[in-house]
Amino acid sequence: MFRIGQSTDIHRLEKGRKLILGGVEIEHEQGLLGHSDADCLLHAISEAILGALALGDLGSHFPDNDPRYKDADSLMLLHEVVQMMKARQYAIGNIDALILIERPKMAPHIKKMRGNIAGACECSMDQVSVKATRGEKLGFIGHEEGAAAQAIVLLEKKEG
Repeated sequence: MFRIGQSTDIHRLEKGRKLILGGVEIEHEQGLLGHSDADCLLHAISEAILGALALGDLGSHFPDNDPRYKDADSLMLLHEVVQMMKARQYAIGNIDALILIERPKMAPHIKKMRGNIAGACECSMDQVSVKATRGEKLGFIGHEEGAAAQAIVLLEKKEG
């Protein structure tokens, strides 16, 4: 049995915050604003997994009014979601994700992001695709007001 989930996550860019995407801290004058580390890529992947399992959204499991999740490492949140997935006897088939950010360039960081995601999801890197695109100076992405990520996951029921 297969299940598919998809999600989009958006965060505002702000000075004085770290830019963390895919569990990688990236040098930049702005970072993503959120209750946790605001890693929109990992949030989109986590929520896509939850969606595939019909378990609601990320906020219902890790509410932004809960002090336990203040500045939380999103790799840890993804790991917890993966444990929920495994408890239901599913495994990652594949993940296809897209980062939307005007700058900085993501290409130098994508391999490390894929490795972080594969590690947290207990799958191989060849099951994880991460791509990036710019806003071409259009909209909130292009005007560098925020960043977004989209993810689609395929889960496979494990035998036994």
